[in-house]
This record gives sequence, C-alpha cells and structure tokens, in this order.
Amino acid sequence: MGARYGILLVTGNHTHQENYGAAFAADKRCRVIAVTDEANVDRRRRDLNERLARTLNVPYIADLAKALARKDVDVVSICAEPERRGRIALQCARASKHLYLDKSLVPRLQEADALVAAVKKAGVKSHMFSFVSQPWARQAKDRLKSLGRLRAIHAETFFAKGRPGTARLGTRRKEEYPPGRHQLIEAKREFDNVGVYPIVMIRWLTGQRFRSILGITANYFFQQHQKHNVEDFGLLSGTLADGVPVTIAGGRYGWTSHPGAGVNRLFLMGSEQNLLLDMNRPRLEIYTDATPWTPPNDHAQDPMAFWSSTQEEVHARPKQTWAAIGPPAQSDAAYFLDRLDANRDSEVNVSEAALAAEVLLATYRSAAMRQVVELPLPRK
Repeated sequence: MGARYGILLVTGNHTHQENYGAAFAADKRCRVIAVTDEANVDRRRRDLNERLARTLNVPYIADLAKALARKDVDVVSICAEPERRGRIALQCARASKHLYLDKSLVPRLQEADALVAAVKKAGVKSHMFSFVSQPWARQAKDRLKSLGRLRAIHAETFFAKGRPGTARLGTRRKEEYPPGRHQLIEAKREFDNVGVYPIVMIRWLTGQRFRSILGITANYFFQQHQKHNVEDFGLLSGTLADGVPVTIAGGRYGWTSHPGAGVNRLFLMGSEQNLLLDMNRPRLEIYTDATPWTPPNDHAQDPMAFWSSTQEEVHARPKQTWAAIGPPAQSDAAYFLDRLDANRDSEVNVSEAALAAEVLLATYRSAAMRQVVELPLPRK
C-alpha cells in the first residue's frame, strides 16, 4: 500500500522534530511532505529548519500558511518552542489538519482552552508525545485492578544529561508565576519538560484529575539553569479527585548520575498489592574490560545535550552498562498513526494534554506562592 498520510513538520533541528520526523519518515504509511515554520522566524531557526529538510530530503517551505494550504498535508507535527506552540497549533487545527504535538502542550491556560475548542470545532484528531504506548506502561494498566483499592502513587523521572555540580547551592530559588521562558539554548524548565510524563501517565492510569497541588522548584545541578532562573528539579505533592495522594519528582541530573538514560519508574501502592514499574527493567547488566564510558565534549550550541544531532556531532558514545530486555517499543508516532487508521482519537489528545498543562501551571503557581493550590485554576 502507498503512503496514506502526508506529514508536515513544523521546525527542524535542535528540537524533538529530529526524532519525530525520523519516526514518521520510517513508517510506510507516511510521506513527509516538507519542513516549515512561521514566516518571521530568525536566521538561526531558519537555518536549523533547512538542515532537517536536507536530512530528510524534503523541501523547506518558509511560510507556514502556504504549507498548510497544501491538500496533500494530513498531519502536522509541531515542535516549536512552547511560547510559539499554541498559536501554531491553532493555525494548523483551523486548517483542518491532524495534530501531533511535542510536550508539554502550551504554557498558558488560555492557549490550552483555545486549542481544545479549535480541535473540537475542526473535528481533527490530536496527540501529545508521551510514554503511554510503551510496553511497561501498558503492563501497569493491565495490572492496576489486581492491586485492590489504590492508596498512593509515587513517580520519579529524571534525564541523565549535562554536566552537574555547577549550580550555586544554599540560596532558595524564587519561582515566578506565570512561568516565563521555557526553552533556551542551554536550559529548559525541566519539571515542565520531564514532569509532564508522569503527570500524563497517572491521569491515564487512574482516570482521575488532580484536586490539589503543593509544588517546589529548585536548582541543584546546573549553573546554566540557575542563570536563566529555570529549574533543573521539581517536586509535586498532590491529591487526586478521589483522595489518592500522589508525589512526583522530576528533572535533569547529569550524565554520570545514572548508568542509562535516567530513572523512570512508577510506584503504585494498593490495598492488596504494591507494584513497581521501571522503564529500565527487565535489563541485562553488562560488565566488561571495555573502556569506561565518559561524557562527551560539550556542544557549543547545546551544552546540556538536548538534541540528537548535536550528540552525533560531538560523537557521544552510547552507555552500554545496561541493555534493555523485553518486547520492542513502537514509536509514539506509530501509535498515533494506528489511532488514525482506526479513526480513533489518541488517549493523550489535546483535552488530556490541556489537563496536564494545568497541573504543571498549578505546580509553578504553588512554588511561587509557597502554598497549596486547588484545581481547577481560575480562568481570567
């Protein structure tokens, strides 16, 4: 069968589009039509966009409106910075294109609400990148009923990249609300970037919304984050609508802090059983006389090693101490294509992604106010 879906990529290198675009290009159901972006992006962003277009051997269309006018575009993969993501996604939905969205959704409640309404009005399908399609997540959902009454949940998600130990300790961080810049060349808001995964997972597993949240954001590891007043660590202590307590710790803690890509595990405490789900289990632990792994040199345009392309440029070696064992995971892009094939919306559509965005905003509001925040947040 020929390609059924024409894919348009918004933004190029130095975004997660490097990975999403490759996943779509590898799927026989798809044909990547082009890379595009807003017409007024700066020279650096345009150069990076053009670089991905060359890698995928597709044209670069320098005006998003012109790209959306193409009838052969069915799905738009959007990886623009969070501050631009909302207005771009709105434009794509209004052009009647299905949406594949980077995480987290958007940094403002008004943007989230507007996008949910636009997608509903257009009747298009939508999906935000998450871990819910992974085998270990599916296993958690399959075993949830065997635990009896759910009593508590704890999740930990940390990415092991970057050189830690440079933050100045001893000064309590002052959070701002609403949070400002989310994504810079050398730093990101890491609870937004990483904490979104367990927030989505817990909602997906339980079907419950958060009722209250106490949040903390801090700088423990990286001076780059501290300089820009964006956190490298976040902690959420909350309560679901049914009263179940939840704690989530998330962030970034450095290359040498973990033998793999980082910790990603979920503890479910029930009245009958407890369950620990770990992305790194089952695994094979390898001990050899090979040269020990060492962190790569820093890339000038990506010192925290956010992007696949920059890691390739500095010849980053893969960590080989742990090897995953178990069924191979399909790509998140393939999951969304499966849902389109079945004419079904994603389990993490924009409505669900908007709930996660509200939880993230509540965490930042709580950290700024230093008090418990009740949900839903007020709309103004």
